[in-house]
Amino acid sequence: MADWLSPHQGFSILKMQQGKLHPENDLVAVEEPLEIRIAFGPAQRRIRHKLSVTMRTPGHDFDLVTGFLFCEGIIHKHSDILKMRYLGPEEAEDALPHILLADLRTGLLPQLEEQRRFGFSASACGACGKSSLEALYFDPPSPLPPESPCIYPDALARIPVALQNRQPLFACTGGTHAAALFNPAGELLGTREDIGRHNALDKLIGAALSAQQLPLHESICMVSGRAGYELVQKALMAGIPCMASVGAPSSLAVELARTHGMTLIGFFRETAWNVYSGEHRLAPL
Repeated sequence: MADWLSPHQGFSILKMQQGKLHPENDLVAVEEPLEIRIAFGPAQRRIRHKLSVTMRTPGHDFDLVTGFLFCEGIIHKHSDILKMRYLGPEEAEDALPHILLADLRTGLLPQLEEQRRFGFSASACGACGKSSLEALYFDPPSPLPPESPCIYPDALARIPVALQNRQPLFACTGGTHAAALFNPAGELLGTREDIGRHNALDKLIGAALSAQQLPLHESICMVSGRAGYELVQKALMAGIPCMASVGAPSSLAVELARTHGMTLIGFFRETAWNVYSGEHRLAPL
């Protein structure tokens, strides 16, 4: 995390209780811009490119950028990034105060004209700025295993509570999303929070890529909120065969999951859920 930012900020507010307004202090999740830049090309002629600006909650910024670059097809493995660092004002006088530069390995020349996302991305939007409708359809780098993992309903039932208990920023602000990985037994493997649901998943995938754990063929991903196209796309890029969301999926998310054989679950609760795709991975009751 950048040392000048905290994931939450205190405000003096008025709270209505029992028909009266009372002064209180309240914690609010921080939303701050992060400009992502990459450097690539020969050692003596490095090119710097402004890739994207995303609104995010500070914390795990390196994971966020790693996951973003992977999901956008800019990098294919963690070693494609030589180093990452924040740029100071002396290097970026004309830009935002929060800039992270990823230096790519010398031989990697990203096809920026084929990049799927350009410009500004708000915290509520993951697919905003896609360069064309054709870019919404893609082939994941690692096809999902057709049958595994076998998922048992009693293991699934443990997942919502486990995620709820691992959202400290949401617990104190009520303003963030979360993405978490579980194994088929319903055991938590990792979690990330952010004000943007797509950022939370980028952070989670970036951490797994840095730990050389991709593809995540033996995992279940749960996300807070709804399951939109962009979340299913990111999960497919990481080789995740099963995604569950607290809210509803979108029509395009369901179509994408069915196209690639992903198990997609919505309205996920301890004792009830809807299966929209990939029911073959669920063990019979």
